[in-house]
Amino acid sequence: MRGMRWRRIASQVGRSVAVWAVSTVTMLVLAGLLPDFRLQSADGDSVTRIALAAACGAGAFGILSAVVWPLLVRLLLLVPALVLGLLVFFLNGSLLLLALRVNPSGRGEAAPETAVIVAAVMSAVASATGAALAVRDDEAYRRRLHRLATRGRRAHPPCPATPGLVCVQLDGVGHDVLTDAVRKGLMPTVARWLSWDEDIRPAAEDVRPAADDTRPPAEEAGRRPAADGPRPAAAPGRTAPGHAPTHRLTPWRTDWSSQTGASQLGILHGSTFDVPAFRWYEKDRGEVMVCNRPTSAAELQRRAAVRTGDDGLLAVDGASRGNLFSGGAGEQALVLSIATRRRGRGNRSRAGYFAYFSDPANAVRTALSFVAEVAREIGQSTRARLGRQRPRVGRGGLYPLVRAFATVVERDVVVAAVMGDMLAGRTAVYADLVAYDEVAHHSGPRGRDAEQVLRRLDRCLALLERVAEHAPRPYRIVVLSDHGQSPGETFRARYGLTLGDLVRAGCGLPVPRRAEQTHSGAEARAAVRAALRRPVEEKGEHHRPARRREPVVLASGNLGLVSFPDVPHRMTKEEIDARHPALLTTLANHPGIGFLLVRSERHGGVVLGAHGAEIPLDRLDDEPGPLARFGPGAADAVRRTHSFPHTADIMVNSAYDPADGEVLAFEEQIGSHGGLGGAQSRPFLLSPVDLSPPAADGSEPVGAERIHRVLRRWLDELNGPQVPLTPAAEEEAEEEKAA
Repeated sequence: MRGMRWRRIASQVGRSVAVWAVSTVTMLVLAGLLPDFRLQSADGDSVTRIALAAACGAGAFGILSAVVWPLLVRLLLLVPALVLGLLVFFLNGSLLLLALRVNPSGRGEAAPETAVIVAAVMSAVASATGAALAVRDDEAYRRRLHRLATRGRRAHPPCPATPGLVCVQLDGVGHDVLTDAVRKGLMPTVARWLSWDEDIRPAAEDVRPAADDTRPPAEEAGRRPAADGPRPAAAPGRTAPGHAPTHRLTPWRTDWSSQTGASQLGILHGSTFDVPAFRWYEKDRGEVMVCNRPTSAAELQRRAAVRTGDDGLLAVDGASRGNLFSGGAGEQALVLSIATRRRGRGNRSRAGYFAYFSDPANAVRTALSFVAEVAREIGQSTRARLGRQRPRVGRGGLYPLVRAFATVVERDVVVAAVMGDMLAGRTAVYADLVAYDEVAHHSGPRGRDAEQVLRRLDRCLALLERVAEHAPRPYRIVVLSDHGQSPGETFRARYGLTLGDLVRAGCGLPVPRRAEQTHSGAEARAAVRAALRRPVEEKGEHHRPARRREPVVLASGNLGLVSFPDVPHRMTKEEIDARHPALLTTLANHPGIGFLLVRSERHGGVVLGAHGAEIPLDRLDDEPGPLARFGPGAADAVRRTHSFPHTADIMVNSAYDPADGEVLAFEEQIGSHGGLGGAQSRPFLLSPVDLSPPAADGSEPVGAERIHRVLRRWLDELNGPQVPLTPAAEEEAEEEKAA
């Protein structure tokens, strides 16, 4: 035992000396290449003295990076992440200047701008050298990450031998997008898990349900049962791979609100009740709720905990990384729902930044990748603009920085945190990687830009798989998505006006000039005039009513919500018609609108469509009307949303074309989600085959609450944390067992 310890110490010393030597050589090379960086006096020095100055400077820089850098990062935790990324170069250059000043040889100087370059190169080279040496010593790599994961924890309980569960959410990646990416070779790790190699090419009909059936297609004889999810058919003349799959792929369906706020709240906290959209107006509070606003996220998490009676999926020895909600986890990093609290034991939202950026090599590598991603986005958007790509949305302003944060900083910090959690032996981890969702909104769900992101996400999964080999306990890695994305141009691009403009026109309110001067805007005004049987409006006729009587119009992808804030209750169809006779007719008959949901005094609730279609909710199963093209489950989703206390006065779903899967976003997005229609409602669940199937009968799970129960069941199977089920959930669990 003592000999092993000495060997470990000798190995560590050897690696440190090797990194120091490489850093010294790097400094000598840079001194020869950069005119403003010198390691000798003005009169000149011998080669020996120059080498000594480089060795002392490299050693001083390494020590300062190890000692001073973590303190600087901790002091800068309150700095926004984007600013912190930009400060990395300045801080690293400052450390080099300080190292040259305290150099025992008394030699060495550099211009400030040159110091930034030298420090960045030296950090990158030192990181690469250390990583290359660590490849030959897996135990050293594991110990290093374990120290990072457990830093600051005074007591470390013994790690259980039972498997833990790691859930990685690929935000916005739909089931069909994933299968297409695997078929194209973009995600080799997922392909290996599913045993899909380059010789296996699933045809479109093998991964998409028939129009009248949402279940996966029947399996070939001798293959895994349908409960294991759809499998690809072998191409003619080719054979299936020799090894058995380690994971199964299962599609599932979201609720009407197909967006991260509802889905993640349901997955982590077991409730999507009263989350009608990504943003909505609550009349009783006079407030607009937005799922990615910290105060709203905290309130939604509180409501879910009250409704379910427990803290969440991760309440026992869990970690939440990069999520909107905590899931009740004790270890949290980059969690939005706790971002507004004061720092303390209950708020570690920024701790993930410190744990990652405390290593200067990580900071430099991520900062360089950040700058490269900004340049990549500028180049890609320029190419799309010059090529007159359609559909297209604006990608200027701060978007390149936002994209770089989502695809680089958030990804690196979250993946590093999950690696640390695994090496610390935590029981349940849930992490969200938002990179694909952010890019697909602006570049399209199947665009080349989005496909490049899928490649990088697959590499993240491969890294986590390798780290699991060094963890103190076995892990089961589950990959899932919260929703998909549906392509299509924006409502405004096609018709020349926004949903808000159309609502204002239907209410007889003035429409902004930018909409009035378009052909589509004129069509909207003409439709209103025809419905009101009024003559064409003349200039100066507009009368602006009191602002409190104007409707609040909000958009969540291709789902729109219209609320009248001066009416304290949810208005009925009859009340809306009495107040604005043309509004519902204008909306329902517009070609960009698929259907409306409104409350009704006679029927409780009705779905409105074009040409006077008006179908009570209790008759939708037999007479789907405008919901027919939205597929199975649409009626149930609409009825459930109708039961929410904060459902808007008018719920508006855009038109949907089943032929090409396109919707019309009410936001400026060419890849959107939030309502019904197409791939946005069909995410995926990729789970190890040694866990029970998500559904015993092989059907697609419906709703994020069902996914929550599946994950709880798997934690139970792995002897993980036992979180009390609500009576309703216990009853459903018993029904599933009986089935």
